[in-house]
Amino acid sequence: MSNLSVEHLLGIKYLKNSDIELIFETANHFKEVINRPIKKVPSLRDITIANLFFENSTRTKLSFELAEKRLSADVINFSASQSSVKKGETLIDTVNNILSMKVDIVVMRHPNVGAGIFLSKHVDAKIINAGDGTHEHPTQALLDTYSIKEKLGSVKGKKVVIVGDILHSRVALSNIYALQLQGAEVKVCGPTTLIPKYIKSLGVGVETNIKKALEWCDVANVLRVQNERMDVKYFPTTREYSQLFGISKQVLDQVGKDIVIMHPGPINRGVEITSDVADSDSSIILNQVENGVAIRMAVIYLLAEQIKR
Repeated sequence: MSNLSVEHLLGIKYLKNSDIELIFETANHFKEVINRPIKKVPSLRDITIANLFFENSTRTKLSFELAEKRLSADVINFSASQSSVKKGETLIDTVNNILSMKVDIVVMRHPNVGAGIFLSKHVDAKIINAGDGTHEHPTQALLDTYSIKEKLGSVKGKKVVIVGDILHSRVALSNIYALQLQGAEVKVCGPTTLIPKYIKSLGVGVETNIKKALEWCDVANVLRVQNERMDVKYFPTTREYSQLFGISKQVLDQVGKDIVIMHPGPINRGVEITSDVADSDSSIILNQVENGVAIRMAVIYLLAEQIKR
């Protein structure tokens, strides 16, 4: 079995295409496992994993926890309010306390950009970035592109539009890196106020008309409007956003072709996407959730293999 070229999963930016292929191959194997009557394997019986969430998360945390338990790892869960972890020092103190319990892998979500990188330089454990501020969310991009590959046979040559709040989204940036690494074409679509200035420098097209974006793409990955990250108003009203950039059955009927619909969740139904689209045959949103566990099992397993050596 080949090995990952990285010692931590800090961002897609640091991966090679061969790493992604290895993660996908490993995930295929684990996907078979989680569809068996007995869903556990003893692979990580001697590995301890700490989930450190300094920011609220339900889906990602549950997905990681399930992946860890399916691999028979020992799991420690730690949630901290953002206020107690304002300084880098307190982050290291918190982590060192947990590492004194002999933890091998740390899965961390943190509101500060680069928190995982900072940690990887100071702590003797494998670090998996479960989201750092508005920067990266690598396992989400891996499960998203894995889901595209599963549905369409390949990511290479596909046209993918990421719709919505690009500015505040770590999912968008990780997806852009992962899609380009695997040979897809990427555009973003949303209000100009929610599209970062640097986006074109990443080789990404910008489209402000949702209908044109959908006519162009094979896959639409629809992002949630992240109101909790907004300190000013970026568009007049939710209703107006929904009329201009929301994806409904009516909009898709006008485009008149099959498009794969994705959403990292949680969904604001009726805002960025209507229920009849989210629950339609075009949607692979539930596949993404299932694939999230297999992908996270693969990443944890491959990093744990490096520890065992």
